[in-house]
Amino acid sequence: MPGQAPQERNKNFKEVPYGLSEEQALIEAARCLECKKQPCIDGCPVEVDIPAFIDLILQKDYAAAARKIKETNSLPAICGRVCPQEEQCEAKCITGKAKNGTPVAIGYLERFVADYERDNNLVQLPKIAPSTGRKVAIVGSGPAGLTVAGDLVKLGHDVTIFEALHKPGGVLVYGIPEFRLPKNIVQAECDFMAQMGVKFVNSAVIGKTDTIDELFGMGFDAIFVGTGAGLPNFMGIPGENLIGIYSANEYLTRSNLMRAFDFPTYDTPIIKGKNVAVLGGGNTAMDSVRTALRLGADNAYIVYRRSEKEMPARIEEIHHAKQEGVQFHLLTTPIKYIDDGEGKVKEMECLRMELGEPDASGRRRPVPIEGSNFIMKIDLVVVAIGNSSNPLVQKTTPGLEVNKWGNIIVNEETMQTSRKGLYAGGDIVTGGATVILAAGAGKTAARAMHKYLMEEVKK
Repeated sequence: MPGQAPQERNKNFKEVPYGLSEEQALIEAARCLECKKQPCIDGCPVEVDIPAFIDLILQKDYAAAARKIKETNSLPAICGRVCPQEEQCEAKCITGKAKNGTPVAIGYLERFVADYERDNNLVQLPKIAPSTGRKVAIVGSGPAGLTVAGDLVKLGHDVTIFEALHKPGGVLVYGIPEFRLPKNIVQAECDFMAQMGVKFVNSAVIGKTDTIDELFGMGFDAIFVGTGAGLPNFMGIPGENLIGIYSANEYLTRSNLMRAFDFPTYDTPIIKGKNVAVLGGGNTAMDSVRTALRLGADNAYIVYRRSEKEMPARIEEIHHAKQEGVQFHLLTTPIKYIDDGEGKVKEMECLRMELGEPDASGRRRPVPIEGSNFIMKIDLVVVAIGNSSNPLVQKTTPGLEVNKWGNIIVNEETMQTSRKGLYAGGDIVTGGATVILAAGAGKTAARAMHKYLMEEVKK
């Protein structure tokens, strides 16, 4: 996909890929073999009818193609940008399984039709069923919550989303940078929900301002919890409280949601290091290190304890980071931060690692090389080694079962929790995962919640 040149884009926050042209989309769509078995659909957690929407592209009916996707996925413009298609629908593509074959770029095509529909003011509201009289509360407006809301409002339920932050979108707005997912795209999807009848209540911290039981007391018949994994993990090494050490959550929230990058229009404080180390190898680490470059870092480092092969980040994101000048320190782990004498971090002591046998995750376990200590000069560290579940709802909801990590336990067939009428899905159940898996959980929950509302809630 065409996009900004690396040495241009690493100095701005504009979206990197430009998207496909109409001509490119038609050429790409023509590569679809229209398989009878359609394995690509099996690879999609929200069951998008991929061959059908590609066929509509070939007919040049792009708005109809977008509407076909929206029959099962309320967030096509978002998923077309951030889904790991290479591990899902595109991994199943028969075109890609031929010798030296490349799968059809399903994600690029999804983005193309969603953008076409929006940019040409062709968005149409779907048919909304007559009111059922049932009220649903959704806690959290990330991909799981938005999916549940979109599915249930179309079935005639009265849906209200409660969001802790001042803008809806959850991780889509605070966690993913503008250069990968522009905020106006997320807002457009939320506006579409509102036009369908979904109500948004922002700055409502459920678990604090109101509890789950208080929401039931307000007349909500069923509740979905999609509060995500927002509790950052740290390594617990000496010097972690020094000035200049952020969690990736805080660093990206200040930049993305509070627009620290847009100074002086937005006067959000953020430390702009010149030598920045980002710890971790996932997509959040790539987002953080690429943000550091755009905020003015001379040197932006990825520090990861395994090799590139074990990195959980998408290959495309690693590729973009390298193109933009990110320096990779692989098989390296920090063991101590060093003070400049005034409470600020100035150096990081690290160890070289080597790979041992695979661990429980299936990745080869990193093993320290004794005596390999060395010092990195840094003035900012961003810790992006994963998050734990947000604990507020669990702490204030009696009878809600959680696992040892604090994730809510659900019936995977229905996403129902241990409490009647209370459902959950997304990162609060699985731990940190992907947008499309959260949306898939939301779709499963919406089906079960509709059945519950219509069969067990009496009016």
